[in-house]
Amino acid sequence: MRAPDIIWPKTIDHARQMQEHDRRLVLIEPLHRPPEYVAGVDAAFSEDRVFAAACLYCYPQLMLVEHAAAEKRLVFPYVPGYLLFREGPAIIAALKKLKKKPDVILIDGQGIAHPRGIGSASHFGVLLDVPTIGCAKTRLIGEYREPGELKGNWTELQFNGRIVGAVLRTRDRVRPLFLSPGHRIDLQGAITIALGCVGRYRIPEPLRGADMLSKKNRW
Repeated sequence: MRAPDIIWPKTIDHARQMQEHDRRLVLIEPLHRPPEYVAGVDAAFSEDRVFAAACLYCYPQLMLVEHAAAEKRLVFPYVPGYLLFREGPAIIAALKKLKKKPDVILIDGQGIAHPRGIGSASHFGVLLDVPTIGCAKTRLIGEYREPGELKGNWTELQFNGRIVGAVLRTRDRVRPLFLSPGHRIDLQGAITIALGCVGRYRIPEPLRGADMLSKKNRW
């Protein structure tokens, strides 16, 4: 897929400025049309390197269409809330290698469920102008009630009186995932797509594929 050339910040101050600017561009709205292709992206780290992977699946059949990987040297420190700037260059390099452009991208991280309203999923969405969904294993912010035990049960994730995501049970009686819309998708759309990407496991298949590929390349 085509992706813009980005000047990545190397300091926290510059990263904060970029977040504040791009936060105003985040758009939460229903998907304009059902997706045909959904990608998952993830990254793994080893010493001073980051290994990223992108796996593209046709939707809703969940058949792997293609995958790509990229490796970059780490230039940004680990700072909670700024993970995009640590893994972003490698992830976008992997996405650029895909021949087909995804209609939606699932990201192992947060969307608007972020202290400044722009987690990595939201930021990727703005930078790439693609609908994105944050699909995290753990909560970063907000309060919630535990959802029911069955697949598809969910409760609202609220932060400062605003609904910023969903706590979603993707399989019966397993730990829930923390979903939040990233960009150009709303909460219901994020839930529908995430559930539609779940196979035999708790994690949506595009993200599982990207996670396994990034870790395989790390070693």
